[in-house]
Amino acid sequence: MDSEILSTLNNNIKNHLPVQSNGLISAPDPPQQPFVIGVAGGTASGKTTVCNMIISQLHDQRVVLVNQDSFYHSLSDSTLTQVYDYNFDHPDAFNTELLLSCMEKLKNGRAVDIPNYDFQTHKRIGPGWKVNPSDIIILEGILVLHDPRVRDLMNMKIFVDTDSDLRLARRIQRDTVERGRNIQNVLDQYARSVKPSFEEFILPSKKYADVIIPRGGDNDVAIDLIIQHIRAKLGQHHLCKIYPNVSVIHSTFQMRGMHTLVRDVKTTKHDFVFYADRLIRLVVEHGLGHLPFTEKQITTPTGSVYPGVVFCKRLCGVSVIRSGESMENALRACCKGIKIGKILIHGEGNNGRQVRGGNCTMPHSLSLSLLHITFQITAMLLQLIYEKLPADISSRHVLLLDPVLASGNSAVKAINLLLSKGVVESNIIFLNLIAAPQGIHVVCKKFPKLKIVTSEIDVTLDEDLCVIPGMGEFGDRYFGTNN
Repeated sequence: MDSEILSTLNNNIKNHLPVQSNGLISAPDPPQQPFVIGVAGGTASGKTTVCNMIISQLHDQRVVLVNQDSFYHSLSDSTLTQVYDYNFDHPDAFNTELLLSCMEKLKNGRAVDIPNYDFQTHKRIGPGWKVNPSDIIILEGILVLHDPRVRDLMNMKIFVDTDSDLRLARRIQRDTVERGRNIQNVLDQYARSVKPSFEEFILPSKKYADVIIPRGGDNDVAIDLIIQHIRAKLGQHHLCKIYPNVSVIHSTFQMRGMHTLVRDVKTTKHDFVFYADRLIRLVVEHGLGHLPFTEKQITTPTGSVYPGVVFCKRLCGVSVIRSGESMENALRACCKGIKIGKILIHGEGNNGRQVRGGNCTMPHSLSLSLLHITFQITAMLLQLIYEKLPADISSRHVLLLDPVLASGNSAVKAINLLLSKGVVESNIIFLNLIAAPQGIHVVCKKFPKLKIVTSEIDVTLDEDLCVIPGMGEFGDRYFGTNN
């Protein structure tokens, strides 16, 4: 690749990215997109029933249902002569490229035309039906978890797991009553292609599911838990849409496993520290990805030119003592020789218990109905006890370290201190392991230009300002100072 092509490429990149007054290019904010739920499972497992139950309980949301069945390939006349030998449960039976195109458009806020597939003629009929973009998109089908490109579109993945005999009985009833087929053809097709395809393609996709529902729509308890989980995830998703400066690391099974361990009250101190450190490292690295950068062309050992980037080097970390100190090692490991400052914020509740930012320390007698008063009281009681910051901090980008963002009051105190030292608000990246919605509202409304990076947004705070479900008193668990 010659220099002229590289120059054109770099200019094209630069033209689509915001440039700061100092010439640095800011990392782009992710687009605001709908929440996508994938529902997979064997044929006649109860997927549609589960989807309808979810939709009925999310009546306060704009929800649209997209069926994978709509994307079957139309069969040619020659194939129709041997239709009973055709495998409708094979991935090749679907036009996955068209499905991906439609889903991408919906995710980007554009209306699409979904094909209208007729199961009696095995062809698409008519112009299809129009689907408008919505806040929630449910994609349902036997193989929606099979293709990794389709899975990557989803915020939540569900697998409906129903006994094979029950699925066969339902399929016989459906295909004979709704699709005009005879029982013997249904049984032959099941033995020839449906069952083998289930075992080869559909069942293995179960491992990608976030949630597995045994017995499908008959499992009311599981459906209720799913709805609670969806609403919790929607709260997190909507916060990111309200505040574009909030970034939540994409959840994986690895991250969920680490969260499971650090949140478990039975986890030993050794394991807590080990897995907390791993999560902290992920948060720090994700936070560094939000720093502005400049372009730089380098020569590789093969003599080729690589169009790369160099991130801003004037950085420093600031930890909120004492929990924030747990994040310092990860920051040093990622940024060799980085300067780290410290802030200690302290207060006393009216029962003499210490009030620490992000911890469970307000009087237990306060009720949830007085939670807003608790926020005000906490804010008034907080005092800056100690600060040691780099002398030139005003010219640096600051990574503010605190594992838990709860009420947000101690965070506001720390951020105000940084601003008083001349730090530019947009140069602050606040790093947390978990954050409560209340704390995000408080910080983002007061400081709309800073960035918050967290690995999970939890459900709420209780009357003691504990994050729920939370992970307990982080500093005590990490440093082994539990009473």
